[in-house]
Parts: sequence; structure tokens; C-alpha cells
Amino acid sequence: MIVRWPGIILPGRTSDHVSAFWDVLPTLVELAGGEIPAGTDGISFLPELLGRIQPQHDYLYWEFHEQGGRKALVSGKWKAVQNHVNTIPQGAVELYDLDADPGETCNLASSYPDRVHDMEELMGSARTSSANFTFTP
Repeated sequence: MIVRWPGIILPGRTSDHVSAFWDVLPTLVELAGGEIPAGTDGISFLPELLGRIQPQHDYLYWEFHEQGGRKALVSGKWKAVQNHVNTIPQGAVELYDLDADPGETCNLASSYPDRVHDMEELMGSARTSSANFTFTP
């Protein structure tokens, strides 16, 4: 993302803040001086833009429903990915250390079974049911 706000955001400033699309609405609402709607998972990243203390997500969760379904969760340096969610048996959860392997080339799931279990638990609790988007093996 590129942001330009003369006199407010310093030119050439960079950030490694992790955010997702659902953070855009709270950010724009805060910029407009409104009240962030209840029930949103988003966190305004306006503090990051202004060089202030930025609240962080504990984790980010995604679902992709095409090609058999996929789920992904990022928590800290860890990313868990599960492919073929709509098949029986479901695909195994892959685990990546994004600090050491940003290209996700080395699946560490067999080396960190407890971490895989924790990430699977988070995937289950992060999901919001929807009649339009279901994972039903």
C-alpha cells in the first residue's frame, strides 16, 4: 500500500505492519471521524500511518472456497495452511515459519505438532459460519 498525506505522513516512511482488507473499513471510518461498527474483525491502521502505537491482530484467518477449499491462518511468525477442505479426508495442515521461510518452501508441520494443533484450534474458533460459504466434506 502506498499512502500520501503531505504534512501528516513523512515521505519515504515504511512499515512492516501486518494488516488485511478488513482493516480498511475501520481505518476509513476513523479518518472520517465516525464510530467503527460493532462486530467487525478489522483494526484501524491509522495509528501506524501516523507513527503512533498500533494495535495488532492476534492472528489473521482466510478461507478460499474454489478448487476444493483452502484455509490459512497467520499468528506471529507462523502460517498454517490446509488445502482440500471440502474433501474426505481433509488435507493435512502445513506449517511455515514466515521469518525464516517467507516463500513457504519448507513445511515444518511434522517438527512442530503442538504448534499445528494450536493453529488448527485457532482456525476452528476464527471461522464465522455462513450459508453462502460452507466447508462441508
